[in-house]
Amino acid sequence: MQRTRLPGWARTRGAVLNDFPTLTPGRTALVNIDMQNVFLAEDQVFGNEHARAIVPPVNALSQAMRGAGAPVIWTRQTHTFEPPLAPADWQYDVERPGVAAAIAALQAGSVGHALYPAVVVSPADLVVDKHRYGAFSCPAGALGRALERLAVEMLILTGTLTNVCVESTAREANMAGYKVIVVADATAAVTDAEHNAALLNLRLNFADVRRTRQVLRMIQALSR
Repeated sequence: MQRTRLPGWARTRGAVLNDFPTLTPGRTALVNIDMQNVFLAEDQVFGNEHARAIVPPVNALSQAMRGAGAPVIWTRQTHTFEPPLAPADWQYDVERPGVAAAIAALQAGSVGHALYPAVVVSPADLVVDKHRYGAFSCPAGALGRALERLAVEMLILTGTLTNVCVESTAREANMAGYKVIVVADATAAVTDAEHNAALLNLRLNFADVRRTRQVLRMIQALSR
């Protein structure tokens, strides 16, 4: 598990903009970002131990949300060569080491693209593919449409990478008008430095940042 160091001054200053001690009943969704083989499995191009370590808290939060009758959504980072979902040509140079393997692993239907076997996905959960780091800037718009259909106004975010897809999605969600909580010990990056840098930026301006035990208590309050 990564060591989270979020300074007290950042928590205090960030609370002016984003302080959410309770969840909005009937309007809160859990979004688990990119808990896929490609980012977790040991034999995959981006697999890392920190991401594997957050599987238990992600599963616990997901189970609690289902128990409270709240939606659970899983995103999958997805690469395609088909416009308009394809990224810009310059962003991924297949001549560079590892890029071709990463693209192959992120193709729909590949082993890398699939959700990691240890995450517990219910048949009632939603699984959406996204084609950009930030789910709200994805041309397919699957997450935005799902949240609108569910009348969601508050998001709990977990997943990987903290400083890439989680941070991008949290920033976009904030700008789209959603209240956002990022779960510090249910998100993961490649290093502690990247993880904590992302959490610092998010706490200051874009999201509340809390730990799993706190969020679980908040979810239990929904059930009561």
